[in-house]
Amino acid sequence: MRCYRPLHDRVDGAEVLMLATTRHQDVLRPLLVVMSVAFVVSVVHYIDNTVNYTDYPQLEPGSALPNPSQTVIGSAWFVFTAFGALGLWWFVRGRITSAAVAIAVYSGSGLVGFAHYAVPGATDMVWWRQVHVIADIICGLLLFAFALWSVVALREET
Repeated sequence: MRCYRPLHDRVDGAEVLMLATTRHQDVLRPLLVVMSVAFVVSVVHYIDNTVNYTDYPQLEPGSALPNPSQTVIGSAWFVFTAFGALGLWWFVRGRITSAAVAIAVYSGSGLVGFAHYAVPGATDMVWWRQVHVIADIICGLLLFAFALWSVVALREET
């Protein structure tokens, strides 16, 4: 299914309405796939990280790195996901720059997974926890790359 937007053109002095695909609409499906996977992976990761907070390696007291609380981690998912939804909504409406910024913020949901590996003992977590943390990081990288690419490659539609 392709998305179309109306374009006005002039033929022999008469204005006609024609339908044309736009490049940003052609990449909507891959964006939806990545965002859907990122959403599902983040649900698993953030629920596990919140519910099983004490099973994750913790920083030593006095560490220079932040040590977010269970509440902060659980709340962060809602903030990040709101940016993702907003980014998708703006992207569909052709507001590429705004969408890219919001999607880049949403990518942080996965990119913060790198912080797990800044804590000693993170590589000792059980295999399935490693899988969802790494999958979340990969989704974050893909979404951040998409956000950068979309600003450069797609023209703003007004």
